[in-house]
Amino acid sequence: MQLFNNTAWRWWWLILLLIGLDQLTKQLVHQNMALYDSIELLPFFNLTYVRNYGAAFSFLSDAGGWQRWFFTILAVVISTVIAVWMSRLPRQQIKLGLALSLVFAGAIGNLIDRSIYGYVIDFFHLYYQTWHYPAFNIADSAICIGAALIIWDSFSSDSEAKK
Repeated sequence: MQLFNNTAWRWWWLILLLIGLDQLTKQLVHQNMALYDSIELLPFFNLTYVRNYGAAFSFLSDAGGWQRWFFTILAVVISTVIAVWMSRLPRQQIKLGLALSLVFAGAIGNLIDRSIYGYVIDFFHLYYQTWHYPAFNIADSAICIGAALIIWDSFSSDSEAKK
């Protein structure tokens, strides 16, 4: 129990919540929408079911299949490194602990998809007129927010360490 109380693993509940929400929303889309179906929610926001066989922004999505295993192994390695890092990070480092938890949850959420389906289910679709942001999901959002927090923490960690 010390691990969960005295380290960044104190955010375990958030990790489980995000993985659960990510998987629930992906299953709802997967079971209730056909591929490429789109539901307009706002004039700039749709739910659009797409499959991402690559990484962020569909990077390497048409690489022939090897990328599934590459990104699966990469996610396992990154998740392992983050898990160990979190177990050594004191609970007082709130921002970094939260950031690592978000990245960890997102990596696991997308790893689950990639392991089961061979692709990641994406469905949030932002656009404006002819500009379209690549579709994403809750796991992707968690990773982006976590990465932004890590960058922010890297500029402010010295002052927090002194406190």
